[in-house]
Amino acid sequence: MNEVAGRRARSGGGASRRAERTAVSFETARFIQRNIPNFEILNEEALQIIEWNAETVLEEIGINFVENEGALERWRAAGADVRGERVHIPRGLARKLCSTAPSSFTQHARNPERNVDVGGRNLVLAPVYGPPFVRDMEGGRRYATLEDFQNFVKLGYMSKWLHHSGGTVCEPTDIPVNKRHLDMLLAHMTLSDKPYMGSVTEPSRAADSVAMSKILFGDAFVDQNTVMTSLININSPMTFDGIMMGALEVYAQANQASIVSPFIVGGAMAPVTVAGTLTQVLAEILAGVSYSQLVRPGSPVIAGAFVTSIDMNSGAPTFGTPEASHITYGTGQLVRRLGVPYRSGGSFCGSKLPDAQAAYETANSLNMALLAGVNFMLHACGWLEGGLVSSYEKFVMDADQLGTLHHLAQGVMMDTNGQAMDAIREVGPGGHYLGCEHTQANFKSAFWRSELLDYKPFETWAEEGARDTQTLAAERVKKQLADYQAPDLDPGTREALEAFVANRKAEMPDAFL
Repeated sequence: MNEVAGRRARSGGGASRRAERTAVSFETARFIQRNIPNFEILNEEALQIIEWNAETVLEEIGINFVENEGALERWRAAGADVRGERVHIPRGLARKLCSTAPSSFTQHARNPERNVDVGGRNLVLAPVYGPPFVRDMEGGRRYATLEDFQNFVKLGYMSKWLHHSGGTVCEPTDIPVNKRHLDMLLAHMTLSDKPYMGSVTEPSRAADSVAMSKILFGDAFVDQNTVMTSLININSPMTFDGIMMGALEVYAQANQASIVSPFIVGGAMAPVTVAGTLTQVLAEILAGVSYSQLVRPGSPVIAGAFVTSIDMNSGAPTFGTPEASHITYGTGQLVRRLGVPYRSGGSFCGSKLPDAQAAYETANSLNMALLAGVNFMLHACGWLEGGLVSSYEKFVMDADQLGTLHHLAQGVMMDTNGQAMDAIREVGPGGHYLGCEHTQANFKSAFWRSELLDYKPFETWAEEGARDTQTLAAERVKKQLADYQAPDLDPGTREALEAFVANRKAEMPDAFL
């Protein structure tokens, strides 16, 4: 028996065992393992040019590490040329430091069956992250609350094709800024048993995330295993702020994973050309990943790339564009050569509603990420209005469509059953396959089937109210929330988590800025 299981058994007693017998466990697909090739858009010459140019940026132009004297001292000790808050990294140093980062790692869930392996040929899907607003058909667009946050965690837990509970699935604006991370983590830990993300909005909040994880998993288990992933955004172009890097330091020191991710809007935070943007993205990745290894060699890290282009008329970000695809494909090639897991993609769209624009842009973005070789996909469902809104209806629409990624990634089965020669012989010319033995044996699993979209005849569809997809999604949201049952959690562990949250909140006055 492992430490976590042993601790739960000792503290839970009969109540825990009774709860386990009556708990409902919703089916979750295993993380995707690709059996299809990655799409590679750059040839060897292009890759070498971009890698050379990125190292030139690091050495000649440098990277800002602002309001973080500790980071500057680490870089000086490593051999970088530090001028004020500008760090000039000699050619080859960043790549050498990156070599200690693991090529893959396991993020443990409190339900071991839902552990995820990040890296290699794998793809882990996590929900939308960060919007201050939510939208549904009944309430329209409004500021998010803690109740909304909890609802999205429940929907994520019940979504078959979603492997990860995520982080800030929406920003609960009814809770003080300095305390809401505690409620968000408590929701992920108690309302779901999938892996989750920690807080990064201030280093002390990252420390709270580690402390709560130790309550949930046990001190020794957290010290020796990765149980959290966190999103560390770079202030592109080429600036690392003290708050985000302070959070990265907390997680790296605790052996917890960080996603080091440039935030790129082409034409605003990076050049308008694909090659220029790839150069900057790689330079920022090299600096961030190497810094995580300065903090603790061997700490898990994911190289990220959040990429959009810009509408030159309005200045608004655009999604699902060919330029974003080119950059995402190219970054995948560069990150694989670096030897660390890759984060990118999502259900990106700029639409205000879960409409045709949202569907087109989202489909382009999701398929692009699959083919780009992404290992960790944040924003896989629920994203609306350029990331300002978490949409209830779009959450379940996207979550349903994530099943297509699973089936695409399977590739073409070429075993005896896949070749289907027995079926072809049985049916022969002029027959049909509906009743043949091969079809009867395979019909349940042969095709991916949507649990949301309507394929009924027109007459049936009309009789049932002529419902569009958004209406069907709204009904599915209500059903899933009505059917939700929390996964089993040891009562002693729950009490300890709730006590930690209450004590931390009592230690500080409310702050809404």
